Amino acid sequence: MPGAELRPLRIATYNIHDAVRTDRSFSPGRIAAVLAELGADIVAVQEVGLHSTGIDVLAFLRDATGYASVLGPTRLRHAGEYGNALLTRFAVQDTTLIDLTFMRREARGALDVVLDCDGAPLRVIATHLGLRPAERRAQIQQLLRVLEAQTPFPTVLMGDLNEWFLWGRPLRWLHAHFEKTSAAATFPANAPVFALDRIWVEPRSLLSRIWVHSSPLARSASDHLPLLAEIALMATADRRAESPSASHV
Repeated sequence: MPGAELRPLRIATYNIHDAVRTDRSFSPGRIAAVLAELGADIVAVQEVGLHSTGIDVLAFLRDATGYASVLGPTRLRHAGEYGNALLTRFAVQDTTLIDLTFMRREARGALDVVLDCDGAPLRVIATHLGLRPAERRAQIQQLLRVLEAQTPFPTVLMGDLNEWFLWGRPLRWLHAHFEKTSAAATFPANAPVFALDRIWVEPRSLLSRIWVHSSPLARSASDHLPLLAEIALMATADRRAESPSASHV
């Protein structure tokens, strides 16, 4: 049967800085308000988990926004699990945790999630890379090995890459795999200079646009601004009929 184009999907990546505002106050409600402004279908979130106050920030955001959530913890703090997460309006079909920890550096990882986007499968890899160049090089090489095991449907890689060297090897490797993708400064939120947060889409033709959300709320809610993209997916009538249902994680 002929393909039917779905509505454009809005995706985002957002380092929420443990829901700590730029004035150092803890405010998960402000993060939830920024998420409401974004209106995204899928959001990769970094630096989320149980706060020292005892509040489960991911559960708070899930309840405040109506998203389903998938947690990809990278370490256990005294308060509880902490790391990456995915917020989504779609059914979760499969989830894999990728350990990206480099030697004895801070534990890092990625969430590899397959979503059923109203009949069109989408693979989303959400990550937060390390602070040192050698660390990021090893982590990107590991992610590229995962990505090179091709999937028969579109793939998104997004997150806080912590890569500020525009001509460094990690970005050149990613450009070679995904084709060149535009970048915009997201850090620090009050006067962004560095394009630390990135979104890559395969195939590249599905990516319509990328932009930064810089509302007054976003400039004070975290030390990063959210990065958004719009993509378009295709689904056949047969695929929609055969797509299995999936419970939220």
